[in-house]
Amino acid sequence: MKKNLILSLSVLSTLLFSACTDQANHQESQAENIIRKHTIRFTEPPKRIPAPHSVDAPLLGNGFTGVALSGTPESQVFYVARNDFWRLKSALDESFPLVLGKIELDIPQLKDASYLVEQQLYDAVSTARFTKGDISVSYKAFVPATEDMLIVDLNMEGNGSVEGTVGISFLGKEEQIDNPPRERIFPDVREHETKPNGIEYLSRAFVDSVDIPIKGAMALRVSGSTDGKFTLEPGKTVRLVCAFSSNFKSDDCVATVIKKVEDFTPARQAEIEKSHKEWWRNYWEKSYVSIPDSVIEKQYYLSLYGMGSCCRDIDFPPSIFGTWITKERPYWNGDYHLNYNHMAPYYALYSANRIEQADPYISSMLAQIERGNYYSEKVTGIPGGILLPVGAGPLGVETTRRTPFMDTYYYDWIKSGNIEDEGMFWGQKSNSAYAVVNMSMQFYHTWDEAYTRKVYPFVKGVATFWENYLTREGDRYVIYNDAIHEGMVGTMNPILSLGLVRMVMQTVSDMSALLGVDEEKRTQWQFINEHLSDYPLQERNGKTVFRYTEKGCDWWDGNTLGIQHIYPAGQIGLNSDPKLLEIAYNTVDEMQRWLDSNGSNSFFPAAVRIGYKPDSILVRLNAYSKHTYPNGFQAGNPHGIENWSTVPNTINEMLCMGHQDIVRVFPVWPRDKDASFHQIRVDGAFLVSSELKGGAVTSLTLVSEKGRDLTLQNPWKGKKVEITDPVAGKRTVDGDFIKMKTEAGQTYRFAIEK
Repeated sequence: MKKNLILSLSVLSTLLFSACTDQANHQESQAENIIRKHTIRFTEPPKRIPAPHSVDAPLLGNGFTGVALSGTPESQVFYVARNDFWRLKSALDESFPLVLGKIELDIPQLKDASYLVEQQLYDAVSTARFTKGDISVSYKAFVPATEDMLIVDLNMEGNGSVEGTVGISFLGKEEQIDNPPRERIFPDVREHETKPNGIEYLSRAFVDSVDIPIKGAMALRVSGSTDGKFTLEPGKTVRLVCAFSSNFKSDDCVATVIKKVEDFTPARQAEIEKSHKEWWRNYWEKSYVSIPDSVIEKQYYLSLYGMGSCCRDIDFPPSIFGTWITKERPYWNGDYHLNYNHMAPYYALYSANRIEQADPYISSMLAQIERGNYYSEKVTGIPGGILLPVGAGPLGVETTRRTPFMDTYYYDWIKSGNIEDEGMFWGQKSNSAYAVVNMSMQFYHTWDEAYTRKVYPFVKGVATFWENYLTREGDRYVIYNDAIHEGMVGTMNPILSLGLVRMVMQTVSDMSALLGVDEEKRTQWQFINEHLSDYPLQERNGKTVFRYTEKGCDWWDGNTLGIQHIYPAGQIGLNSDPKLLEIAYNTVDEMQRWLDSNGSNSFFPAAVRIGYKPDSILVRLNAYSKHTYPNGFQAGNPHGIENWSTVPNTINEMLCMGHQDIVRVFPVWPRDKDASFHQIRVDGAFLVSSELKGGAVTSLTLVSEKGRDLTLQNPWKGKKVEITDPVAGKRTVDGDFIKMKTEAGQTYRFAIEK
């Protein structure tokens, strides 16, 4: 009897495993089928490269190294940069991400050939084809997700053969901005050599007059060649292998890259390709959506491809322009700008369940704690607080620090009050509070205790600053001497800061409760949150809307600061007071900042959060998605990766919202448009999957990672809901909101009562 029971359990286990595997395979094929529909095509050589801003070129990367493809068919140039390759000096205009080098591929016979580069998002592989007459040269290129390399396989079709050369080089005059005295070039140490076996390598280093020495290296090997020359013939592949490293990843980065290309074999390539495809398959499986608008859906996945390609180095987050630096010095020094630019690229990653890509954000912020403490005490007399200027870099570097150079050439900034002590603040006290936004989002989306312990000192430091900086007037707290815009020194109660401070106080309270620390402080933090000044209001075109400040600027036609207390500060949503929601709705309606050079990444999700017309949002989002280069960067916009959050974040919020402790499926989505989503992550550490078909929700599954209490808006209003609970068993509930306990690691299914 016991033996038969064991056999039965074994069979049952096998059947269950088989069912789970079949379900996983079904999910995998579903994600693949969706994403493979979207091939990115470049039909002409990019024009916006090299540039000190975002480029229009095909982009490759693995989160550590980025490669931008440029040039004409006969003269291809591959720009190489790394997240950890910066000039690191705490001084204005002396710290910025760098170009490591270039790979130059010359095939003179292809002059005037047609141009086509295609990128498969699902596999993260790019292919090029250049055709002239009856000759066609093609290559497959990818930056492996699991190796710091670029692999390019060259082939040709047609009669005869094609001659070419390939080599690596340093940046030239066209990649540098040399316009002294204000725009300077700083000396570096360079090494460039070709070994007898044909391996070519170069290194570039900054060791003098810097705070932190850096060195980067790359090595190239061409199959069957010792001098960089090659011959393409039908049926013959010429392989280019280039390896990359830095002094932060290797004790001897030159030796590392040389050995990598020396040891490279076809068998090794097969292993690398397999692991590369597995990494990207797993990346896409983390979460995906299916919507009927192919334009928006393509931009959704292109944006996530971009973030997957540039953000994995835990100590070196990508710059404003990602890992694709093609000219020195980039605009704004390519730094971590703290009055929104450094935060915005990450907004979508939390709901899209790409936490690995979100993790690098905090390293640069935690490294700024010491300087934040310094400025808090030196500028405002508040010990233990964190007050940050606008410019930051990796490893604690401050990219906008006052120096004699600033005193000489930018004294007007000092005179006008935009520089305080050594820091460039532009009158804004909100930078450090803005830096908490992403920490808050990741905290509420994951309830990860280890993560919370890591960021809590920063969040507490910011809270400490604000609880001491605010002025108590009667029954409210007031913010004085804080700029809503850069340079508007001295405004009162900027609406952005009012939203951010509320977010900080709520976040620090909930973090301290989770960690079981600073219980004595929570009452004060909550009191401040509840007694901070109301958002200032005004009348425009017969409607009550938000005012940018209580005293100072009332309105601005060129940005979205007037709604950023809604998003990303997260202070107004569908469960807010109806009057406040009406004012928020009026403000969005009045602003219409759908295509804003800075703030679309906030405006779209703010519109969703307050329940703006879903059809209107989708029409605008479609237009936004069309207003791009093929690589997904916004056309004519000098900014870079910050705009990759806009589409996935907006769509995820429309499909599934976990704001204000209530999970809602399809809350701001047209009921006549079928859609589905898999594992959107929401506040409470819940992963939600659902489908809308024929105007009705046909399935709803929720995974509870941390076992937190759940409040779910009934997606079948007025109907009873059957819950399949793996712990408590099946049960039926009714009401507009379903409130229940959950168990960590369990999956819950919801359906209309049969």
